[in-house]
This record gives sequence, C-alpha cells and structure tokens, in this order.
Amino acid sequence: MSATLLLVQALNGLQLGILLFLLAAGLTLVFGIMNFINLAHGSLYMMGAFIAATVFRHTGSFLLAAAAVVAGMALLGLLLDRIALARLYPREHLDQVLATFGFILFFNELTRIIWGPAPISMGLPSWLSGTIDLLGVTYPLYRFLIIVAGLAVAAGCYVLIHRTRLGMLIRAGSTDRMMVGALGVNIARLNTLLFVLGAVLAGVAGLMAGPILSAQTGMGEPILILTLVVIVIGGIGSVRGAFLAALMVGLIDTLGRALLPALLRAMLSPAAANAAGPAIASMLIYIVMALVLALRPQGLFPVRHG
Repeated sequence: MSATLLLVQALNGLQLGILLFLLAAGLTLVFGIMNFINLAHGSLYMMGAFIAATVFRHTGSFLLAAAAVVAGMALLGLLLDRIALARLYPREHLDQVLATFGFILFFNELTRIIWGPAPISMGLPSWLSGTIDLLGVTYPLYRFLIIVAGLAVAAGCYVLIHRTRLGMLIRAGSTDRMMVGALGVNIARLNTLLFVLGAVLAGVAGLMAGPILSAQTGMGEPILILTLVVIVIGGIGSVRGAFLAALMVGLIDTLGRALLPALLRAMLSPAAANAAGPAIASMLIYIVMALVLALRPQGLFPVRHG
C-alpha cells in the first residue's frame, strides 16, 4: 500500500473516531454519572441527521441546518428527560434497557411515518464540497472539517469539564453523586443538563454524518454498538477516555479494512482475501474490547478521582 493511500485511510479513521467521540462523550457522561443506560442514544444521532437533512433541503444552508440540529436536539432531549426518562433514573438497569429499547422502535417508526422508508440525501453547499491539499494528498474538504470541528468540540468539552463550575459538579457527581446531592446541588437539574448535552452531541454527530451516509431509518443502531465499544475501552464516565478510545477504534477499523485484504493476499486468493479482510477488521475492535475487559476492566483511561 502506498504512503498516500495509507495517509488517506488514516484521515478517514480519524474522521470516524471523531464521530464516535461525539456520540460516546454524551453517552459516557449519562452512564457514568447518572448511572443510566440509554440504548436510544443512537436514535438521537439518527434524529439529528434527519433534522439536518430536512432543513438543508428546504433552505440550502448548512449553517441553518446546524443551528436547527442544536436547537432541535436540545428541545428533544429536554422533552425526553422530563416526560419519560426522569422516571427511569432510579429504576433498575433492566427497566432502563427495556424502556430505551422501546424508544429505538418508536423513533424508527416515527422517521418512517414522517420521512418515509427511503434514505434522504443531504448534499453539501459549494463552499464545503471542494478538496484540500494535506502533505501532498488531495482530501475532501468536508471530511477534513469534520476532523477540525470534532477536535474543537473535544476541546470545548475539556474546558467545560475541567474549567467551569458545571464541570466541577460533573466530575464530583461521577465520584459520589449522593454526596453532591447532600451538599445542596439539584441532582435532577444536573441530570437534565447532562442528558440534553448528550442529545446535542449525538445530533451534531448525525449532522456531520448526514452528507456522507444520508439520513435513513435504523442508522443509529450500528453506530451505537461501536459507541458502547468505545466507552468500554476508554472507561465509563471518562470523556478523555472516550476521546482517545474513539480515535483508537476509528483507526483500527478503517486501517484494518484497508490493510488486511492486502496482507491476506499473500496467503489466500484475491477473492478470499477481499472477503475475509473486512470481516477480520470488523472483529479487531471487539477483540481489543475483550482484551481490555480481561486485563483492565475499568478501561484504559478511567476517570481520575481526587
């Protein structure tokens, strides 16, 4: 494989990792601090993609689509939290799993009713559809901007968690939420803020993925599985862990799919290598997760206490 193709695949892996981080950051905060298992997190990603595609098709403005996603997902997250999910926070994990699985079915049917079964392509404005030269390699401008925007969001999450009072409460809540409540902090309001933040991040991931994958019913379930893998590898409740593990998973998945078929051709026929390579690459991230669970169950980058 040429150095140029390797660099392109590494950038694609970084882009996938950034999208996974946007999903994993919100989900790991909700799970790590609120102790709430939200299987419908992928559905929020899907709703963000549909909102973005709809607004863009009617206005032609990517910026308006982005603003609509942030506002719409914040409102949707608030409504979900206040109407339904707040009652599930003190319940057992099995109740949370069953209820949020029901929301997956609900949102899938909702998108079919509103938008129909066919995928909705989003497209890009002319100012985002060009290319950029990176170290002598021509790379799509939009994919590069996904990486830049994701890194900016990661920096913003770091500042929020480590440099603000809300971040102090989030970190304290991840250590001992009962003590934080005893000190007079409104835990219900903190939970709502966390859930809304997670919904917005998931919606932004859907916005970014829309022009590449199109908005389609059921698109949230496959990426939810990868997101859960990221959380296990990085450490539950750790945004830093979610970021590093997401980049790791993105690079392993993308580079594995690109490199393994070429390596297997030395031992197998081209047809067999092309079939086995992507399958083995897909298994690699789960093998890594299994090794992490066996050797370091708390994750590679767990929350730092104290």
